[in-house]
Amino acid sequence: MKFKIKPPKPRPIKKTTLKRFLIKRTIYYVLPNVFFNFIIAYASFKELGYTHFFSGTQNLARLTLPMAVFLPVVLTIDIIKRVTDAASQEAIEFTVDEQLNIKKLMTKLSILHGLITGLLVLSILYIGQYNFSKDYKLDATAMAVVVGILAGILSVIFVYLPVWRLRRWMCKVTPVPADINP
Repeated sequence: MKFKIKPPKPRPIKKTTLKRFLIKRTIYYVLPNVFFNFIIAYASFKELGYTHFFSGTQNLARLTLPMAVFLPVVLTIDIIKRVTDAASQEAIEFTVDEQLNIKKLMTKLSILHGLITGLLVLSILYIGQYNFSKDYKLDATAMAVVVGILAGILSVIFVYLPVWRLRRWMCKVTPVPADINP
């Protein structure tokens, strides 16, 4: 006897515009990411007096590099999935081309976004390390704020950037007027 588990049906989404849908999702992503990344960074600096870019156990790269790689990956996959679900339920005014392989697009974009963002943050950290002396100590509280702000910026960017790329395969649905015959 084989048991078949049916995938759950997606929750019905209220009818809205794509712009409002994205603003709502942005708020849902930005607030928790800023708060939790700030708290994690603040708590991870055991001695709140100082931190460094790369050296020591309390370094800035240890927190920012994983966030810079994984946050764009997760947000890209999630927002594309949510927008395509909303389009398939006709909750937004766009439809997605049926010939588009959504999983392939999600995989390609998420890996690309993660790599580019990780390399960009890594290069900024190396530039900061190079420009400041080796003995320069960064304020841990300020760096925790910077990590939180970076998480917020990445959250906003990676809500809109994947949808901007997805718009190539989206078309606007126009309502068909009813025939009125006198």
